[in-house]
Amino acid sequence: MELHQLRYFVAVARTGNFSRAAERCHVSQPSLSQQILKLERHLGQRLLNRLGRRAVLTDAGRLLLDRATAILAAVEDAHRRLVDDAGAGTGRLAIGAIPTIAPYLLPPALKRFARCYPQVEVSVQEDVTRNLIAAVLEGELDLALVALPITEERLEVEPLFSEPLLVAVPHGHPLTRRRKITVQDVSAERFILLNEMHCLGEQVLSLCRAHDCQPQIACRSAQIATVQALIALGQGISLLPEMACRADHSKRLVYRRVAPGPSQRTIAAIWHRHSYHSPAADRFLAGLRHSA
Repeated sequence: MELHQLRYFVAVARTGNFSRAAERCHVSQPSLSQQILKLERHLGQRLLNRLGRRAVLTDAGRLLLDRATAILAAVEDAHRRLVDDAGAGTGRLAIGAIPTIAPYLLPPALKRFARCYPQVEVSVQEDVTRNLIAAVLEGELDLALVALPITEERLEVEPLFSEPLLVAVPHGHPLTRRRKITVQDVSAERFILLNEMHCLGEQVLSLCRAHDCQPQIACRSAQIATVQALIALGQGISLLPEMACRADHSKRLVYRRVAPGPSQRTIAAIWHRHSYHSPAADRFLAGLRHSA
């Protein structure tokens, strides 16, 4: 049993597809498939059922996945410690962030960090919450920035700050004449929301339902910029995080607070509770705390 075989196996287990796993591991699909067959022969167990283009874990595969993930995380942990011990102020930092945070919070934070630690190699993964949690647990990310709640017990969760969700409406909309807007004021409006993979879309729906409002969903999108563009064209309204509203310099939309509160989300940093936390990760996190 070799480490690269375990990496290939975990990649197939996570993606459910040999082609996507090969792309993720930067190898050819035949090479990846051959190594997994060797691993299965070595263990005397079928680990994956090949169902057309899908790869589904067997009982033995599910058992190995937990062990393989732990082994690879331990190896990465040891490597990171050795690299960091070899040179202060060097090494690498892998950060994740959900798409409704990454374009607004990360650029200034990374600029400050690079000014102080120019020798650290930084990589950024922008993804939905569940994928970021998996990447942190597997040791692929040092830390990630997400919106609460997070219930995974293997993670350290540090709230950094809270920000309001603002009602976004197009210019000329009757609601623009109000300084504050209630949830009931928007109950008859068509909503443009992020799709179900994004926690913000579900958070907006939960807020509305908590105030006995069942919003009519006109459209869902994967990007806040698309939501803003659709609102500007009069296709509906939405609730958007303040950081996205501050970054909108188009003047096509009007943003108003929701009354009475609280209509907000809390941004937090997460990292593996039991894995090595590198000096680079500590320094980046300290910068986030200072600027929050």
